[in-house]
Amino acid sequence: MNMSTKNPELNTDKEGFLKNINDWTPEAANFIAESEGITLTDEHWEVINILRDFYQQFEISPAMRILVKTIKESLGEEKGNSIHLMNLFPGSPAKLASKIAGLPKPTNCL
Repeated sequence: MNMSTKNPELNTDKEGFLKNINDWTPEAANFIAESEGITLTDEHWEVINILRDFYQQFEISPAMRILVKTIKESLGEEKGNSIHLMNLFPGSPAKLASKIAGLPKPTNCL
């Protein structure tokens, strides 16, 4: 699905990932999340902000195991687990959270 038809300011690939990371704004995140059926809460934003910091530091979107570890280190055991992340970002948390955070798809996500 190409979201650029709904929102001309967002230039996305066929999977809805931003083509240019610099196009990302909190409003873009809300738009992408809504198109995925998600209403962003403070818990979503915690993950999004950690993901964006991770990307800035390592220039890569983390795969699920690294995402869980990074969230656990930042937010503790109860939020740093795959069940919590699946509840926030159903399906493929690493892929979906990266998409909403305006980051490239994690390399090992199909």
